[in-house]
Amino acid sequence: MTMQAEEIKKIYGGYSGAYDFIFKGFFYPRIKHAIETMHIKPGDRILDVGVGTGLSLPLFPSYCIVTGIDLSSAMLKEAHKKIESNGLKHVTLLEMDAQNLAFEDDSFDHVISTHVVSVVPDPVKAIAEMKRVCKRNGNIILVNHFQSSNKVIAKFDTLISPFTKKVGWRTDLSLERLIKDTNLDVRSQYKMNKIDLWKVVCAINNKGNGVSG
Repeated sequence: MTMQAEEIKKIYGGYSGAYDFIFKGFFYPRIKHAIETMHIKPGDRILDVGVGTGLSLPLFPSYCIVTGIDLSSAMLKEAHKKIESNGLKHVTLLEMDAQNLAFEDDSFDHVISTHVVSVVPDPVKAIAEMKRVCKRNGNIILVNHFQSSNKVIAKFDTLISPFTKKVGWRTDLSLERLIKDTNLDVRSQYKMNKIDLWKVVCAINNKGNGVSG
């Protein structure tokens, strides 16, 4: 069972006003770390897929050009407040489905997506779109919870996933399967500490390198 777009919009629309209060303490350190791994250069064009309430936006250097997309207009309303309060003139926000990005091929130097691939109905399609709009050899950075490699915990992830879907995400998404299905060229994958529930996945866009993408 996958979560459908309208269901996701409804869930996250309900979260929008309290999202930062609930999740910032958990998510902000990883988002900050992930952006730092991108080594953004002046003039780079960055796509933030699933920008949500814009927790990431003040962390991007002002010398790059950032486009944030999200399915939820309510979440984007909160993100717009951050743009205004922080004077982020280098940021543009658009309401858009991560699985159908309305950008030309090779539009961005780098793509980042935090706490999103376990939310979208089709994560394989979403990553294919990230690869399409990202330039060759650009960074594709994911931060997300993935199913544990420990067999006992993996069974628990599978068991609770029908319940977590009701609040907006799945817990049974296998990173190994996702990498295989998307042909993602992962250079590193790690947790920021041993008990962390989320992984940072750093990939290089491999299209045009003799690998389908």
